[in-house]
Amino acid sequence: MALAADGGDSVTGEVAVLGAGMHPWGKWGRSFVEYGTAAARAALDDAGIDWRDVGSIVGADTVRGGYPGYVAGATFAKALGWQGARVTSVYAACASGAQAVAAARAQILGGLADVVLVVGADAAPKGFFRPAGGDRPDDPDWLRFRVLGATNPTYFGLYARRRMAVHGDTQEDFARVKVKNAALGALNPYARYRKRVTAEEVAASAVVADPLRLLDICATSDGGAALVLSSVEFARRHGVARPVRIRAVSTVTPRYPTTVLDLPDIATDSAVAVEPSAEAFRASIARAAYEEAGLGPDDLSLAEVYDLSTALELQWYEDLGLCGEGEGAKLLREGVTALGGRLPVNTSGGLASFGEAVPAQAIAQVCELVRQLRGEAGDRQVAGARVGLSANQGLFGHGSAVIVVR
Repeated sequence: MALAADGGDSVTGEVAVLGAGMHPWGKWGRSFVEYGTAAARAALDDAGIDWRDVGSIVGADTVRGGYPGYVAGATFAKALGWQGARVTSVYAACASGAQAVAAARAQILGGLADVVLVVGADAAPKGFFRPAGGDRPDDPDWLRFRVLGATNPTYFGLYARRRMAVHGDTQEDFARVKVKNAALGALNPYARYRKRVTAEEVAASAVVADPLRLLDICATSDGGAALVLSSVEFARRHGVARPVRIRAVSTVTPRYPTTVLDLPDIATDSAVAVEPSAEAFRASIARAAYEEAGLGPDDLSLAEVYDLSTALELQWYEDLGLCGEGEGAKLLREGVTALGGRLPVNTSGGLASFGEAVPAQAIAQVCELVRQLRGEAGDRQVAGARVGLSANQGLFGHGSAVIVVR
């Protein structure tokens, strides 16, 4: 399927992105509501839309915000000023933002609202994330801490060691990812870490989960992001003749059995009775998005992926179909995924530069794609950007990918 001609009819299933807004990432010591409200107002200003004209608000929940965090949609609606809009709250861990975008898109396509505000924000703890309190022996996220003491960096280290063993990746390859992303984050005013680093600095940083160093692993952060979405017809009535459009949102789940470890599960499912799928979970997330959009990896101008660790970014290259299995490091070494390369990845600076503000990050990825497709990314700009893809995954089998076109 070809892209719609400039100014022509949109493809069925598309929605327009009228506005994108963010609150800078950092450790600010304030409520997540403050970050989300600031991001929402920025998105509304960017869209030229008054809050009173929003027909629905979808909030991506944070489990660390207490009661208000579990009802983020209503919390942000109240903070902006009750005005009678529909409200939805969603939670899917790191995929919460994409789930919120999917919910907003469905409401627009279903005719329930012309304009929907999507908001996600978090005030994250220092250090690694841990499960909510209480005994839950049927919860794999709780079990991995209680039984194994396996924090998230433990998984990141296992992913990295597997790539080294199976594909021959090196610690120098992992460091190259950090160097690339830090250089881009230094150009992004919303990033928490805005300092270039060298491979030598990565190698000299403390070992956290062998073979990964401190600079190989993303931090936890405060931050917020928001989008104003509408029907394409409303966008044109609003005076936006060529809006950036969301063409696909993938929120698929894994297929039984899975034979490669995946957060939060550390044991593999039995393959005695059922043959494993030939496709890994993350690869299925991208494939579903490509199929819905009628596009493929060769159509992409750029991608934003969830680099929880440097090694995981290399895995995403393969899962998105940017290269063959085991060829991620080669793609990186050849400069393909750097700014100016054939397919830049994480032009925002990625989690390496932002850290995790969990409900906001998938929305922030789309914000970066929108700015790139509008030609508003400044020194990070990808020349001639027309198609962008964001990808991450959430705990408990939440897929997350969004394809944005212009």
